[in-house]
Amino acid sequence: MIKSMTGFGRAVKEIDGYIITVELKSVNHRYFEFSSRIPRAYGFLDDKLKSYIGSKVARGKVDCFVGIEALNTESADVVVNNTLASAYVKALAELSETYGLKEDYGASTIARFPDVLVVKKAEEDEDKIRAYVKEVCDEALDKFVSMREVEGAKMKEDILSRAGYILDCVAFIEERSPETVKEYNDKLAARVHDIIGDATIDEARMIQEVAIYADKVAVAEETVRLRSHIDQLNKFLESKEAVGRKMDFLIQEINREANTIGSKANDVEIARKVVDIKSEIEKIREQVQNIE
Repeated sequence: MIKSMTGFGRAVKEIDGYIITVELKSVNHRYFEFSSRIPRAYGFLDDKLKSYIGSKVARGKVDCFVGIEALNTESADVVVNNTLASAYVKALAELSETYGLKEDYGASTIARFPDVLVVKKAEEDEDKIRAYVKEVCDEALDKFVSMREVEGAKMKEDILSRAGYILDCVAFIEERSPETVKEYNDKLAARVHDIIGDATIDEARMIQEVAIYADKVAVAEETVRLRSHIDQLNKFLESKEAVGRKMDFLIQEINREANTIGSKANDVEIARKVVDIKSEIEKIREQVQNIE
């Protein structure tokens, strides 16, 4: 199923005395890129999360937020970082002496400085925490992937519609192209008649000129390849794999065939259809840029 690279998923769950939050969001990216915000005490989760989410997401820049709140704090102790506290007291005393300031700071003032008071908790079972976070991550991932699939379905519908219109234009070009050769033949015959009047026309030379022209403006090969590319595009849209990069390459090939038809076809009506095709190709390209 086609997925968008844009997605969001969030889950919050209380498990065994912990409130765990996992939030995932992603935007377009050429490859898979992962960044996380995890409480410092649980930094050991980062690599596992990256590996796990990477197994579910092929492309996109994914931001992951993990919040872990321990409800059971009975085993936690608050201790003083005496080395740092002494350094702060010394620095404040120096400020007071240097600038003649009143020493009106107390213990509460020192305690507010970063890392003076340190919360020490009992050792936690890392494997247990990983299992809890994975459980919540699975729920967030389900929502995240679901959103990407919903967006992907809309993109698929739009691309199919535009691809269908391109095929309509190709059908018109295939029908119109032989007519341009006939029109050239009639114009050439009329021009020659205007020049030489009722004199005998060299039919062989006329046929040769028309054949040369027909070869120059023939677009059958290009329209066949265009149809083949559109058929491949439709197959990609039904794929269960990540095909965004393949589709991006295929769009380049479709655009190349359209350019060739435009340069070869010496006809206003065909030229208009080529402009329409290129417009649809560009809109499809915009959609493909967001496909996983």
